[in-house]
Amino acid sequence: MTSVFKFLFRVLGYACIAIAIVAGISDASSSIALSQVELQPLGKLLFDLFPDSFPILQPAIERHIHPALWDPGILTVLTWPVWAFFAPLGLLFLWIGARRRRQTVQFA
Repeated sequence: MTSVFKFLFRVLGYACIAIAIVAGISDASSSIALSQVELQPLGKLLFDLFPDSFPILQPAIERHIHPALWDPGILTVLTWPVWAFFAPLGLLFLWIGARRRRQTVQFA
């Protein structure tokens, strides 16, 4: 059963790495086109993907979980570039889902 979870973590890890690479290439090409550094924040991407449900997220987290979780925590992450969020997340998933090598004992 654990091998299934490890496989799912590897798939999620590769998907996050792919998203990070695509976002990095997109940021690089838009920065070249504008002749200035242009990084798309994670919050803008989420708002573009979920325009109806994303604005409800802040009051729901502040009311049902804790207000301090939104302002210093989630709000900071939402200002990060997309690639800076998904690259470490993908590496973490790949590390969790990595296949462990068996140690073989070699006798002289």
